[in-house]
Amino acid sequence: MIPIQMVDLKRQYQKIKPQVDAAIQDVIDNTSFIHGKQEQDFARNLEQYLGVKKVIPCANGTDALQIALMALDLQPGDEVITPSFTFIATAEVIALLRLKPVFVDVDEDTFCLDIQQVKAAITSKTKAIIPVHLFGQSAEMESLMQLAEEHHLYVVEDNAQAIGGHYTFSNGVTQKTGTIGHIGCTSFFPSKNLGCYGDGGALTTNDEALGNKIRMIANHGQSKKYYHDMVGCNSRLDSLQAAILNVKLKYLDEYIVARRKAAARYTDAFKNISGLKTPFSSGNTLHVFHQYTLLVRDGKRDALHDYLSQKNIPSMIYYPVPAHHQKMFEGVSDIPAHLTVTDSIKNEVLSLPMHTELDEEQLAYITSAVLEFFS
Repeated sequence: MIPIQMVDLKRQYQKIKPQVDAAIQDVIDNTSFIHGKQEQDFARNLEQYLGVKKVIPCANGTDALQIALMALDLQPGDEVITPSFTFIATAEVIALLRLKPVFVDVDEDTFCLDIQQVKAAITSKTKAIIPVHLFGQSAEMESLMQLAEEHHLYVVEDNAQAIGGHYTFSNGVTQKTGTIGHIGCTSFFPSKNLGCYGDGGALTTNDEALGNKIRMIANHGQSKKYYHDMVGCNSRLDSLQAAILNVKLKYLDEYIVARRKAAARYTDAFKNISGLKTPFSSGNTLHVFHQYTLLVRDGKRDALHDYLSQKNIPSMIYYPVPAHHQKMFEGVSDIPAHLTVTDSIKNEVLSLPMHTELDEEQLAYITSAVLEFFS
């Protein structure tokens, strides 16, 4: 059996090696390393794939979140609602811009924002909400957008883990995650469902004016070289990474099918284990399984984690210290005492290997090991 990895990027690369190598060589031959044709092509191709008007590539997913908030002209002290149970970058950029992160709980089924807690957290100072489509599952976007419209709030989607996923509204309209809110932000970190071979990110929007402003902010606040209309930053997706992403974008739907197939194999194997809660998948969302995350009940999570390690099966614990418990937010945000789901699941979550190259032998070995642990 091939050794099991949490993410097997090498085998994925080997399947598309000729195309990737040719794309990289084309960039080198043309020596247009920044703002080259490949970046423009990728932005256009991703716009078409997502069905969105504007894609603005940038250097990484964290930059995308920061630029999004900069584009909304928020003022120091303005409040931004976001989940505590997520990667730190989502809340970090809020504090970086001297805004106030307001942490709310997540739904235990989806790991995404609890809409009722969002509603309760809105104050006169609230200006934006950042839902995170965690582990590849879309947040409840219809209720969230209705709430945002009612209170005149911006919605910035953190779509770093769910690109290619979608949400279907009650009227039957389906939209890709990252295209529903005012701005979407994504990451092309190598392990992501659409990952490059370095750092990369992008912002998405259907607002033409907002898209133009985002592009200016990402390029030193300039619309014309050496004429700077606003304070911006320097955040670019280089042509080499864009060329790689152009190749991999063609396979994204295929990659999603492979992930969902592996997830279904796991779920079927574990359906009768009372001590495990398998990932929830709503009928109106397409879960793209950036991670396959279990809830391990009865205090057995760490023991299962160790047992799998002994079997040479990697597993990961995301996120053991939620944002509201992080030292970096002391004095920056009120520390909520009511995030009961977050404080519970941080001790129960365990993610199994999930990537496009998992084969039947590997899946059988992983599922057998989990079943043995609970036998």
